[in-house]
Formats: sequence, structure tokens, C-alpha cells
Amino acid sequence: MRKLPLLWALALAAGGSLRAQETFPVAGVADPKSEHYALTHATIYKDATTVLTDAMLVVKDGRIVSVGPSATPPAGAVVIDCKGKFLYPSFIDLYSDYGLPAIQRPTGNFDFFARAQYNSSVKGAYGWNGAVHPEQEAYRQFSVNDAAAKGLRDLGFGTVLTHVKDGIARGTGALVTLKSDKDNKVLLRERASAHYSFSKGSSTQAYPSSLMGSIALLRQTYLDAKWYKGKPAKEGVNLSLQAWNDQQALPQIFEANDKWNDIRADRVGDEFGVQFIIKGGGNEYQRLREIAGTKATYILSLNFPQAQDVEDPADARFVSLADMKHWELAPTNPASFEKAGIPFCLTASDLRDPKTFWASVRTAINYGLSETAALSALTKTPAQVLGVYDQVGSLEPGKWANFLVTSGSPFAEKTVLYQNWVQGAKYIVRDDSWTDRRGAYKLVVNTTAGPQEYTLNFNEANSASLIGKDTVTSRFYYDGRQVRINVSPERRPGFSLALSGIVNEDAWSGTGSDAEGNRLTWTATYQGALPSRADSARAKRPQGPLGAVTYPFLPFGWSDSTRPKQEVILIRNTTVWTSEEQGVLQNTDVLLAGGKIAAVGKGLPAPAGARVIDGTGKHLSPGVIDEHSHIAAASINEGGQSVTSEVRIADNLQPDDINIYRQLSGGVTTSHILHGSANTIGGQTQLIKLRWGADDEGLKFKGADPFIKFALGENVKRSASTLNNGSNNNRYPDTRMGVEQVLTDAFTRAHEYENAWKVWNSAKKKKGLTEPRRDLELDALVEILNSKRFITCHSYVQSEINAAMHVAERLGYKYNTFTHILEGYKVADKMKAHGANASTFSDWWNYKMEVVDAIPYNASLMQRVGLNVAINSDDAEMARRLNQEAAKSVKYGGMSEVEALKMVTINPAKMLHIDKQTGSIKVGKDADLVLWSDNPLSIYARSLYTIVDGTVYFDREKDAQLQRAVTAERARLIRKMTGEKRSGAPVVPAQPSYQVLLTCGEHNHSHGLLTLDDQVGEDGAQ
Repeated sequence: MRKLPLLWALALAAGGSLRAQETFPVAGVADPKSEHYALTHATIYKDATTVLTDAMLVVKDGRIVSVGPSATPPAGAVVIDCKGKFLYPSFIDLYSDYGLPAIQRPTGNFDFFARAQYNSSVKGAYGWNGAVHPEQEAYRQFSVNDAAAKGLRDLGFGTVLTHVKDGIARGTGALVTLKSDKDNKVLLRERASAHYSFSKGSSTQAYPSSLMGSIALLRQTYLDAKWYKGKPAKEGVNLSLQAWNDQQALPQIFEANDKWNDIRADRVGDEFGVQFIIKGGGNEYQRLREIAGTKATYILSLNFPQAQDVEDPADARFVSLADMKHWELAPTNPASFEKAGIPFCLTASDLRDPKTFWASVRTAINYGLSETAALSALTKTPAQVLGVYDQVGSLEPGKWANFLVTSGSPFAEKTVLYQNWVQGAKYIVRDDSWTDRRGAYKLVVNTTAGPQEYTLNFNEANSASLIGKDTVTSRFYYDGRQVRINVSPERRPGFSLALSGIVNEDAWSGTGSDAEGNRLTWTATYQGALPSRADSARAKRPQGPLGAVTYPFLPFGWSDSTRPKQEVILIRNTTVWTSEEQGVLQNTDVLLAGGKIAAVGKGLPAPAGARVIDGTGKHLSPGVIDEHSHIAAASINEGGQSVTSEVRIADNLQPDDINIYRQLSGGVTTSHILHGSANTIGGQTQLIKLRWGADDEGLKFKGADPFIKFALGENVKRSASTLNNGSNNNRYPDTRMGVEQVLTDAFTRAHEYENAWKVWNSAKKKKGLTEPRRDLELDALVEILNSKRFITCHSYVQSEINAAMHVAERLGYKYNTFTHILEGYKVADKMKAHGANASTFSDWWNYKMEVVDAIPYNASLMQRVGLNVAINSDDAEMARRLNQEAAKSVKYGGMSEVEALKMVTINPAKMLHIDKQTGSIKVGKDADLVLWSDNPLSIYARSLYTIVDGTVYFDREKDAQLQRAVTAERARLIRKMTGEKRSGAPVVPAQPSYQVLLTCGEHNHSHGLLTLDDQVGEDGAQ
């Protein structure tokens, strides 16, 4: 380290010879200039924690030569007296697209019926998907933009990382300064980073069409790039994969923009040994424990939401509590990172107006962020993240001379940013007050009637008040050298005064004219400082106590102190519907301990500390299991291809779904979250337990067999997706016959793929043998062939059900479950011979052509043949009353009550292969139970307690308390937002929240009201 100053001294001394080596010719006479400055007597912040007082900064040829106590300036340096001034490192923004051309988005109106694009439109030896373009390099498109650079410099930035914000794999970013110079002079590092996101951006390619599709594409690309390192002959040249591999040593930056996407991105990185730098979404404070677990450095936006206009109750009722809570708590996000010790940077990107940057930073500080952390997040941390702290990020010898000159802390509202130096070039931001001349002045105007005295109060750059007999605000201009004062008749009737003059230390003088045009002279003499004024309200401050963060961040979420815990529970003297051979037990006790059913019997003793619930007159049943659900997922359908077995619902579980709580209120404890029915072979499903408040991993039913969704019929061949019976559908298949061929082709390829790996594994030591390409799509199909993954298949028409089973039997796999199966009564015997289960609707029919033969006797008829039958929802609202749906078979098919209840308890447990863990009341099974107010098949039955793993996640009495708390919290936040409007702060029109449209508030889980979420089409198509 000691050699560094000497090396720089030698380099600077050789400046003349270095200039002779420049490759750009000089048009005319060469005029080389050595830029050499000494800024003296300043308070210098070398970094956020190192402060030098009465210090000197020496700059030569764009670099910092020395930083230290003021001494004799070096010979030849231009001396700038900075007494009373502060020097800080210029800021660094890691998330910019400065200097890059605008992204060309698709033009024209969206046409649902347009033919889809399945191949990339990019010409050349590149990858197959247009959203993955790592070969794109920002520095090749970069060009200095003086106007944009000035805007950023005026905010305090000196360096930005710029990249093309488009696509899933976006290529490399370039580190550039904001100096107005030739492109090659400002480019500090041409390949400074690699960028990714979950958004395919401007790509018009059909795949991916979902979040889980984007994740699958990323995972597959990582595998393909690794495989490509072996230069497989079959692939030829793939410049995209080559670029991907070349970029892996760079800092990897992922635009996630949401707390759950942060975690999803980190998991992709963990799978492939990559630690992403994550651009957050501003809501990370809602799941800080999980965010800290990523071990990532974050880039945080300061785009805090504005208050909504909720003064009208008719508007307010459609704004969700979650949105209002986020408005209140979003400014705490940076402070929460600091408190948790999570490294972060700040960015000006995403701001509605870049000019609000400073107000937003101050708001974050008012909400708990320290100035030290804020300065580090804008200087040192981003430089370290990119590995360029040897060039920028602090004021040290050898680094670029990127620094701010201010009147005080850059985070104080009244601080003036005078100058922003970039690579040793001075850019004036506001030099008019370099010498602070604000204060009270005695103004003497020499008129024809004699001298007239006034008091001139100069507070801000272009604002002053003139006091004579009264006070009037004048038009005032001051640039540090000249001054103009104008009082027009509009400001003071019957009075006009126009003065202009020169500033000379504390005495100003000049000439002017009065209302009649008479010439006059004037002087102004400094009298003293004005009383300090309070800061304005432009930077928000917390008004009163802030609301609590809840898990999930929704109505009825738990706080840290109220989070439900597993208990020892004794339910006494109740009617127990076991869903076992014992049937219904009267006046029986059930003991729960350690998350399991510990005992079933009469007169059970209560263990010490147990919670005792009186079940007299009530009914206890196993928790309801929904075999076919689409709740709690961020995306449902990946329809970009006919076979998408590589996508996984598990990758995009959404714990912040109010339907989890609503369905707990209807007794549901386990849900099978399926991919939609957009394609023949859809995505991998995810079984969850409704552990309200858990994160996505906490929702998963651990150890359960994996499943996958297949589909047959109209949805797959897309006859319902076009107005002309599918003639514009360019995605194969177009007929039911084509569906059969897709299945045949897919499993034929799966067999060949499996055999290729068998050959490789048995002979991989032989030289010259190329390892097969790992294919996530075929991996899942091989799991099916080996009975390690199981199929649930969307189905209606008997002919296609028969065809599907024939293909499966010919190619060596089996259908575990046919879901919907509304013509199952026609082929029940064949299904039984195949070994399939049936998961059906109770009485849905005639809602599209292929269900015209559906009948409400279907479930009973299939059961009589000997099939294992379940009733499912496929609908977020219906799932809250699956017990009633099961009861319909008692009416239509004469099914016994015991057997009817089994269709939503033990029967779906059997078809999901979890009947050893749950689905009935038996000692040793999971404590997943519902205590009902009445016979569970009755329309009057209400769940009083819904218990998952021995934890009470729904308590009807507590729910009533929570509803009152939600009402009170909504009222508080509405008052607060309304107060924001009345204070004159900007507000936006009320924004109806998707989750509460068509509802009556937040309480519809316990009323028969539907939300727009509940109204989605079949299979949850979003």
C-alpha cells in the first residue's frame, strides 16, 4: 500500500509523454492542459466514517493526488478556498440505463387471438430463446448523453452502472462516469457486471409466459451452459451460451423487484453456486428474516408509494389494507436493512421523478436510516460490490477525482450542493451561494424624494422579502455576482420598484427605477443572520406510531407476538368423524401433542398445560383436503409450449394469498396446487398445508410424493381460445388426436433420454464419449416412467380418457388421478383396471361443449364401481365449502354421510399418497383437524377451529376479534391518508386492489361474497 502514492506520482509526472500516445488525432493546434487543483480548508469525508477537518484535496489530471491536512498547495495548482465547505465522494448508482438507446417494445394493440411466436426472431448463431441474450453488451451501445448526465450529476452522482433493462438474461453492464467527454474517456470498465431478471421484456416469443416458466428457463440455461463447455458437436456454435459462460466471473445482478422474487432468485443462484446481487422491490421489510437468509447484497429503490385519495368511502372500500399498510411502512425499508445488518446500495432508478431523489433519501432517514449508512450505500458499498473500490467510492490518492462540494451534510434539506467534480472536471450545480450571503440587509433607495429605507430578508436562492410599512415577497435573482430585486404592482398595489446591482462582499449597490420610471441608486448593507427556518415537509416524517408488520402482510396476518404455536390440545366429548373403519364415534375425546394425534378415546386425562376445548354438541373431522386447487401461486399456466414438464409450481408459491386464510375458515388444511390446463403436459404440482403466515418453504407438505399436471381436450387443443374454432392456433396440437401424438412423442423421447444416460453412466470413463445434455423437461418424464412422479390429468370426454390410458399402458406409465373426469361414469371400469383415481366436481355441467354429458350422479356411480373418488374445488371460493360439495352426493347418489365426507378427507389423501400422514383421525397421524359447529355435511356447519399440525390456524372467536382489528386499522390508515391529502401533499386517485374488487371489504372469507380472484376461469387461468 505504501507504494501507491509513489506510483501515482510517477504516472502523473509522465503525463506529457502519456498525452503523446493518444490515438485520436488533433484537428488544428494542440492545446494540452494539465488540470491541477488544490481545494483547501475543507471538511473532507474520505468515506462515510472518516472525516478530516481543515483539510486539502489535491487533484491532477482527473485523479486524486493527496488528501490530508491543509498545507502549502503544490506549485502550479489552482487553489480553491473551501473554508466552510464539505467534500464527499460522488455517488454511484448500480441500476441505470444511462447512455443507452431506448428499448424497442412491441407496437400495436394486444391481440388475444393472434398467432403465437414460438421461435426466436434473433438472427445469427445465438440461443433458441429471444429473452435470453447474454451476448448483449451495454458498452457497445453506450454513448455519452450530456443532458441525462447533467440531471444525474445534479443529484450527486458521478458514476453509474448502465445496462439494457430488457430480458431474462440481459448481458453485461458498463461502468461509466458522468463526465461530459468522449465515450472512451468515461468508460471505466466495459464489462462490469452480468444482469438477469424474471421478465422476458420486449421478447414476443410465447415461452416463457409465466414466472415459473422464467425460472425454469434460467435453470435450464445454467445447465445448458455447463454442458456447452464441453463443446458438444451436436450443438455447433452457440454464441449465447458462450457469452453466458464468459460472464460468470463478473458480479451477477438480478432484478427481482419483490420480496418473494428476491428469494426465488437467490434459490436459483444457490442451485448453481451463484451469489446474486439483488435489486429489491421496496417491500423486503415484510419478510426480513427470509431476506437476510439470502446472504445477498441488495440494491434498494427509493420509490415509495404515494398516499391514495381515500376521502370518499366509496373509493376507500376498494383499496386493500395491505396497500395502505405498505404506503405507511415502505419508507422503513432501507432502515430495516441497516438494522438487520444486510448490505445494501441505494438507487435513483424507478423514481416517478428523479428530482424527488433527495426528498426520498431524507424520508428514509426520517424513518430510521442513519446518514452514515445512507452515504455508504451511495458510495463505498456499490464500489465494493463491483470490485472497483480502488477507483471510486471514497476520496483517496490514486482514485478518480469524483467528489461533491456542499455547504453541509448532503442529507440535510438546507444543504446546498455547489459542485460535482467528475474525473477532475468541475460541474457547477449551484454556485450562486458559494459565499453564503443569506441574512438581513439594510436597503437604502435614493429616490428624487430622498432616501427610503427598507429591510431586505434574503433566505433562499431566488426568494427574498422586502419590509417597509409592510412585508412583500419580491422577485429576487442572485447568482453570487449580480442581484436583481423587483416589486411589481401585482405584489404591492400602487408600488413598483426595479433594482439591479453588483455584489461586493457584504455591501451591494446599483441602480434602478420607480413606478414613474425615475432613475435611482441604491445600497444594501449586511446586518446579520436571520433566524433559522424549520425544514419543509417535503421529506415525509412518521406521523404517530407506525403499524406492525404482519405475516403474511395482509388482513388477519400474525405479528411476531401473536404468531400461533403448536400446542397440546384436548378436545373433549365431541362427535368424531374418523374417516376410518370405526366410522363416527360419539362423546369421544381426542388428544393432540407434538403435532400428532396422540390419543382417541373417552375420558382422556388432560396433560399439564394442555389447552382443553369443549366439543359437546360439536363435530370433529379430519381436515379437508382439496386435491385440485390453484391458490397461493404467483402464476398457474405456462402455456408457451405443448410440453412444459420442467416448470414447477413450487418455484412460485405465493404465501401472501388471502385465500389460504379464507379456506382455513372452511376447514381446508391441505391443498394440491396444480398447474393449469393450457397444455398437454403441464408443470409439476405442489402439495401444501395451509400454515397461514409461513413462507413458501413453510407451506410445503414435506416428504410428499411429487405430482405433475397433464391435460386433455378443449383447453389443450385451444378450441376455446379462438373465435374460429382453432384455425388460428399455431401451437400443436389442434385436435384430440394430436394430444395423443404429443404424449407419444414426449414419452418416446423420455425413453431415449433415459437410455442415453444409462449408456453414459455405464461407460462414461471411455474417452471421447460426450455426456448427454441434462434436460429438465425430460427429467420429469423419466421420473414418471420410474414411478417417482405421479400424474393428475385434466379430463372430460370418455374417448380421450381411453386414448390417454392406452398411450400410457403402451409406453410404460400410469395415470394416478383423472381430475374433473365428468364422463368418468362412462369409463369407470376401465379406470379401475388402469389403477386410476377420480377427482371430480359434485355438480358442474354444461359450461362448455365437452361437459354436456356431465351428471351430478358421477361421483356416486364411480364409487360404486370401486374407484377411489374425491370432490375437488378448482376454485378459490368453492374450496371454502367442500364439505357441502361432498354432501351433494348424499342427495344425488344416495351415498352415506360417512362415505361422502371421505371424499374430501381420506380419499384425496389416498390419491395424493399421504394417507399414512393425514386424512383421517387415527393415532400417530398429523393433527390436521376441524371442529365444526354442526354435522360437517350440513349447510349450517361452520368451522370453529381449523388445526394444522397441532397449531390452531383458524379460531372463529379470534377471527371476530381480528375482523374488528382490521376495521380499526383500515379506519386509522384512511384517516392518515386523508390527512396527507388535506395537508397539501400530493396524492393519487384511489387504486382498487385486485384482491378486493367485487367484495364488501376484507371479511369475505366468512361471508358468501366473491372476489375477482375467485371469479377466474377454469383451472385458475389468470
